[in-house]
Amino acid sequence: MSEVTQLLNAIRQGDQQASAELLPLVYEELRKLAAQKLAQEKPGQTLQATALVHEAYLRLVDGEESQQWNGRGHFFAAAAEAMRRLLVDQARQKRSQRRGGEFQRIELSAIDPAVSAKSLDILALDEALQQLSAKDARAADGLSSAGPARVLRNGLRSRKFG
Repeated sequence: MSEVTQLLNAIRQGDQQASAELLPLVYEELRKLAAQKLAQEKPGQTLQATALVHEAYLRLVDGEESQQWNGRGHFFAAAAEAMRRLLVDQARQKRSQRRGGEFQRIELSAIDPAVSAKSLDILALDEALQQLSAKDARAADGLSSAGPARVLRNGLRSRKFG
């Protein structure tokens, strides 16, 4: 039985000293594994191999639940899975920040709209558009169906029906 397997068994039995002795024995191999995982990630990854090793090791050894490994190979497979989960968690966190994760969601029914349907005065809107047309026909023309049809170089009929 290898020294790593003996230490893994000691950790399973609750020996805290064994987890401190295990890290120097497996550190280089874990670091190579972390470097391989990071090489598969998109460029711009902010997590470094050393941090990935430390986080994964803490999840494996210092967790409240005692882990049970069947040997060295099982331990390294669990380490690879822990590293993958850490990278996925970090990617989710980054994506949520890019997608407005810092904002709080508010239901639309909880806020008052700026303009309610009751307060919208269609006649006043039409009058404002007529005044705009009198001052600048081109600007007002862009608000009708004919304006976009001319820009898109298709007829008004195709604009209305298709």
